[in-house]
Amino acid sequence: MFWVMVNTSEPVIVVIGGGQSGLAAAHAAREAGLAPVVLEASDRPVGAWPSYYDSLTLFSPARFSALPGLKFPGDPERYPHRDEVVAYLEAYAATVDADIRTRTRAASVEQSGRGFVVRTDAGEEIPAAGVVVATGSRPLVPELPGADGFTGEVLHAADYRNRAPYAGKRVVVVGAGNSAVQIGYELTETASVTLASRAPVHFLPQRSRGQDVHHWAVTSGFDLLPPAWLVHLAPGRLVNDDGRYSKAVASGLLERREMFTALDGDQVVWADGSRERVDVVLLATGYVPNAAFLAGLGAVDAAGMPVHSGGLSATHPGLAFVGLEFQRSFASNTLRGVSADAVHVMAPLAAYACGAATAVGL
Repeated sequence: MFWVMVNTSEPVIVVIGGGQSGLAAAHAAREAGLAPVVLEASDRPVGAWPSYYDSLTLFSPARFSALPGLKFPGDPERYPHRDEVVAYLEAYAATVDADIRTRTRAASVEQSGRGFVVRTDAGEEIPAAGVVVATGSRPLVPELPGADGFTGEVLHAADYRNRAPYAGKRVVVVGAGNSAVQIGYELTETASVTLASRAPVHFLPQRSRGQDVHHWAVTSGFDLLPPAWLVHLAPGRLVNDDGRYSKAVASGLLERREMFTALDGDQVVWADGSRERVDVVLLATGYVPNAAFLAGLGAVDAAGMPVHSGGLSATHPGLAFVGLEFQRSFASNTLRGVSADAVHVMAPLAAYACGAATAVGL
């Protein structure tokens, strides 16, 4: 069990989630003069990284993939593997001056005067002057007409590990983002694969003018553009491409078709009315915030989405979010961008928490 104890008289804030977002929030909290207590449901403060598919590599070079205060080791121009990210986050957690509690899951958050009480699934009650929700996401599983009667396998990309179980099978990957294309391409080595999506795949060259695209995103300020501006600049989700993926789609090796309309028995019904037997439907359909424990507090909407402005709760002063997709910018929920959002929410949170701590005696 990973557990780092901190004794302090500073205002306590509870950070729910101990992955990259939670660690970034804890670091920013210490810089703001707060005492963070980090609750992580798993046995290590690394978030969901160990559960991602085996071949996953970052789309950003190591030099753009570090959190404040600790460089990513090794060649700064390489693209780190999933397991390297796990090792980096474990090392980073050891540098953060915080009370990090693993195997501890938040069950609910309740208002208590100006502050809060966070209850864990073990029944512990933790008083806090403020709360940061950094729990990452849960798989988004869309409703597929006919899915209940489909005789093949339906799984989300969150449950995919490698291509071995799908050798010789007919696979449809639903999605047009990085994960859909990367997994689909990997599967072409052993299976017959089609990408099904509502819009075409939009490729972004991995390198331009001798530099990785992230160099230009950072130096140009693109990373800082607000979501409302981004929709006018980008045609949709962009897939980072080193040349392999666009070539595979163009050649038909990785076929792309308009999203099917239904599943029927062992078949998919394509948009043109044709039918085809399929063994596996793999949903690379993304993720949505994992914040069900806030429902009782009234800080999420009917769909479970946080009600916020730039990461600050619009319903409860003293409550903040870190790690939401497009929270403030294109890079918000990435290793390179999450810390900027953590710093952004921490100043007002610290101002509020100091007042709340005085009021409730924390």
